[in-house]
Amino acid sequence: MSKRRGTVATVIMALLALAWLFPLLWALINSFREYAYTQANGYLSFGGWTTSNYEQAWTQANFGLHMKNSLLITIPAVLLTLLLSSMVAFVLARFSYRFNLALLGVFLAANLLPPQALLIPVFRMFREVPLPLFMSDSGSMLNSFWALILVNTAFQLGFCTFVLSNYMKTLPHEIYESAELDGASVWRQYWQLTMPLVRPALAALATLQVTWVYNEFFWATVLIQQGDKLPVTSALNNLRGQFFTDTNLVAAGSIIVALPVLVVFFALQKQFVSGLTLGSTKG
Repeated sequence: MSKRRGTVATVIMALLALAWLFPLLWALINSFREYAYTQANGYLSFGGWTTSNYEQAWTQANFGLHMKNSLLITIPAVLLTLLLSSMVAFVLARFSYRFNLALLGVFLAANLLPPQALLIPVFRMFREVPLPLFMSDSGSMLNSFWALILVNTAFQLGFCTFVLSNYMKTLPHEIYESAELDGASVWRQYWQLTMPLVRPALAALATLQVTWVYNEFFWATVLIQQGDKLPVTSALNNLRGQFFTDTNLVAAGSIIVALPVLVVFFALQKQFVSGLTLGSTKG
């Protein structure tokens, strides 16, 4: 690429990045401003700085409780999704048989169906599935964290299986032949040989899965009926008044909700970029 084209490409990417970041930056600025000041002077003015929006948002929305709920849903769902998808991907990549592609298509089918189409059957199914009281105070899958964990795992399993199977297919077959000669079982080949090699891809998927499961809103409002069990994304409704909405307060609440995802991304940023790069250049 010539110097002139490189400069043009840099300017275009900078403008696109600014356009993408502008809503987030604008929400961040307004989250530190008083609602009365912005109403009197407009949102294009500067002034009325305060940190009380964050204190009020934390207490009014009860973010402490709902953050804990989101962690109880997100962490098991992500771990279970990565574990099951890596097992299925290993079988699809390591062994060839007649229904190999058909099995992969079955797992991908969940990603092709809109969740609204499955609302009624999933709701009725979870309402009829009994659970002991120490697992669910409602006595069923409905209105329990297990429902959201299983739903998110089911819907994310196909995508993770597809990515990991393609990644595992790029691994040299010679290392598996050497492992078989040394007497390694299939489980040992999966756990001690394959899993360390696909760690960058797992880190990249973990970052995406945490973002998607943590931000999931649809199934939480359908399957959870008690307010004290809702995840943090649903708690933002507590910041809306009956007759008006303090948008600066909602902006502060949105920043609080987004912080855990940003922390996870920056913590796994190196592995995330490495996983995407290796997955796109191998083979």
